[in-house]
Amino acid sequence: MRRLRNTFLKGLAALLPVALTIFFVYWLATTLESIASGPLRALLPEEQYWPGLGLLVTCLIILIVGVLVDVYLVQRLWRYGESVLARIPIVKTIFGALKDFTQFLPAAGKGRDLKRVVVWRLHSARLIGFVTEEEVNPKLFGEGASELVAVYFPMSYQIGGYTLYVPKHELHETALSVEEAMRLVLIGGVSSHSSLNELGG
Repeated sequence: MRRLRNTFLKGLAALLPVALTIFFVYWLATTLESIASGPLRALLPEEQYWPGLGLLVTCLIILIVGVLVDVYLVQRLWRYGESVLARIPIVKTIFGALKDFTQFLPAAGKGRDLKRVVVWRLHSARLIGFVTEEEVNPKLFGEGASELVAVYFPMSYQIGGYTLYVPKHELHETALSVEEAMRLVLIGGVSSHSSLNELGG
């Protein structure tokens, strides 16, 4: 009976990530379609609307927003809106966590906000961090700024994180990609042995 249970659990562990990923993609697509279909059906004649048009229009809107966020005035307005959300209780917690998560997406024309994965030793512990700025503004720390880099240390299960300015010589490079390291951090260190071994030390 135990062998049967273990076999079932192994099958569940193999299928669950795939099934949940497919479900999430399907849910996201249908949700975007349902949100956009209402206004489109109101604006267009019924015969001109076809399933999937809402999803297509939503993707086009996202692309337009991606272009507009590089405009200075739009950036100012966007940051003001974000600052308002960051002051609302409960909302600021959810918004902050989601904003942290979006840092792991590629930023068009700017490379990644999280440039490389490093390990920082704190006493006998080791923390996984992500370098976010290689050149620290001298106005912050004076002449010593050239020896520092900004490192973001996310907390497990995406409940926040800290940005610390750490001396370059205290950081150790890893072979992990940003995606691999973030996945490892977000799930509290639960990962395959191969991923853990790449951290070294």
